[in-house]
Amino acid sequence: METLARAGGLHVRRAEFPPPPAADDADAHDRWMEAAGNSIGLEVEPAETRYGEVESLLRRAGPALIKLEVGDGHRLLALVRGRRRSVTLLGPHGTHRLPLRRVRAALCQKFEQPLLAEVGRLLSEAKIPRRRRGRARAAVLGEQLAGARFNECWLLRLPPETSFIQVLRHAGIVRRLLTMACAYALLYLLWIVFWAVVGRGALQGHFDEGWLLAWSLVLLSIVAIRLYANWSQGFVAIRTAGLLKQRLLSGALKSDVDKVRQQGTGQLLARVVESDAVEAMARSGGFLGLFACLELAFGIYVLKLGAAGLIHVLLLAGLVTFACLAGRRYYVRRLLWTDTRFALTQGLVERMVGYRTRAAQEAREYWHRGEDESLDNYLARSREMDDKLSVLASVVPRAWLILGVAGLFPAFVAGRPASSLAISLGGILFTHRALAKATAGITQLAAAAIAWRKVAPLFHQASGGEADGTRSLALAYSQHNHGKRGGVLVEANNLSFRYAARAERTLRGCNVEIREGDRLLLEGSSGSGKSTLASVLTGLRQPESGLLLLRGLDRHTLGGEGWRRRVVAAPQFHENHVLTETFAFNLLMGRRWPPRAEDLREAKSICLELGLGDLLQRMPAGMFQMVGDSGWQLSHGEKSRVYIARALLQGADLIILDESFAALDPETLRLAMDCVLKRAATLLVVAHP
Repeated sequence: METLARAGGLHVRRAEFPPPPAADDADAHDRWMEAAGNSIGLEVEPAETRYGEVESLLRRAGPALIKLEVGDGHRLLALVRGRRRSVTLLGPHGTHRLPLRRVRAALCQKFEQPLLAEVGRLLSEAKIPRRRRGRARAAVLGEQLAGARFNECWLLRLPPETSFIQVLRHAGIVRRLLTMACAYALLYLLWIVFWAVVGRGALQGHFDEGWLLAWSLVLLSIVAIRLYANWSQGFVAIRTAGLLKQRLLSGALKSDVDKVRQQGTGQLLARVVESDAVEAMARSGGFLGLFACLELAFGIYVLKLGAAGLIHVLLLAGLVTFACLAGRRYYVRRLLWTDTRFALTQGLVERMVGYRTRAAQEAREYWHRGEDESLDNYLARSREMDDKLSVLASVVPRAWLILGVAGLFPAFVAGRPASSLAISLGGILFTHRALAKATAGITQLAAAAIAWRKVAPLFHQASGGEADGTRSLALAYSQHNHGKRGGVLVEANNLSFRYAARAERTLRGCNVEIREGDRLLLEGSSGSGKSTLASVLTGLRQPESGLLLLRGLDRHTLGGEGWRRRVVAAPQFHENHVLTETFAFNLLMGRRWPPRAEDLREAKSICLELGLGDLLQRMPAGMFQMVGDSGWQLSHGEKSRVYIARALLQGADLIILDESFAALDPETLRLAMDCVLKRAATLLVVAHP
């Protein structure tokens, strides 16, 4: 794995790998692979694909480890990278390039071998010509094996906390940016040569065949380089946008629960909107700024060769300085406008969410109080911003045309050669286009910078947050203690916790000891800290002080993900959610996705034990029925049992159910309790007395 990562261009650290799993269990093997990747600073992602998508997997998966059936056993293919028609594999003596179809045939052999004889007989009976049998066989096998799943693949990726520059470098963005900049620089140089050839012919009054041929070759070169530069620009834009969205999603998943709860729906919606604005504005404004800088550099070079070189350079420098100052003023104006727009949007969203409460509790004459003032303020800010934008976009380039032509007057009076005057005029027109791009780029970059202020916390959260822990030690310890009963599972000494907005501690000097196999009931009045203790035990919140151990290991050793994998909770009803997805996804979202056949069987078995069999029969698509706000609507009691099943399916060492039985009738409660007591290794139930 370490050698494969290095061959694939990933930076890894040397470390001691965890001991391999003792049992032949898919889950244990996946956890070991994740721990092994973590020990060298990588993220190992189990991947699954269908039979028809194996070829696509080989093209895009590298670096990856793929399980290959060989006789009665199996080996691992170390895929470095894939191309359109070939793949690069890692062997004991270096890398080897093989045809993609050959590798695909080896991987799909276990699916195809049982069907080859029957398919061959079918093609013979259908009298398919021999020259077409290859394509016909592939089509028939593709139809027969459309549902076959290939799930023994592990992708090696950089973890979310990796520096974004390193992520861009590994994705080839930095290299592509450099080649794109070189292509545009060469393009501008060819334009200068092109106009030099045209100008020379115009000044001499004729074109000979040699210069005409040179002019044609330069023009063809410009077209080819322009196509390559545009393709590179699209590649950089699309790949960077995808990586940025992944980064923001990773940061969102690491957001602090209490901070998210304190923010309104409008603020969260604003961050989503601004993430798209960052992508769009930075992409267009960044490219415009890059091209404008290149064009200005070449324009200055051309102007220095002209009749009034120094005068034009000084005039251009003054206008660029003015454009930067105007851009800064525009940035301040747009920042005020954006804050006003966010306040207006946030207020509108919050009113829409709480419309029923507002209609019932507030008099009609006060419904629009403050809205007209906010709208007037927004319109005033919009006018100011639009005025500044029009000035910045039109005045600077037009002023340069006037000043540039005026700067030619002394040289014209002095009788400078016509060729130098033509060069100066060409430089003026060239830099005019560069200034137009620069002003547009400044406004768009200002918009991107303002949008970035809103989403920057999500971006930085991806590289921060909790430590990953020492997964190799945690995994080895878990394997050593697997199956032991009666030992101390969770031990908490003198725990204290205080919410940020409160002066009093919710937990003070709390001591807990939970042994494996315990069945505990935690009772207390509302606000006594039951749910807070449950969230601390699950790792959702960090204690202010005290010691918390799981099988003798603290959170720093296990890591946040390792802790939450061993301690799972079904939170209270208002803190739990049914997502608009399939019923199976809502059950298995804490386990792995896409699921295997055994996962679906276990999920269905638990649903039947919880009394959800009637629900599965009523839903037309069964386990794959869409549920949630835009799908099949679940009742309060059905949601509670979905939350219980979701917790049980994660197979954790400790399961905490926070008031999960409150919405169940006595008969359903008995079924749910029997299922939970049967399947939970260690159980803590939080309830009111």
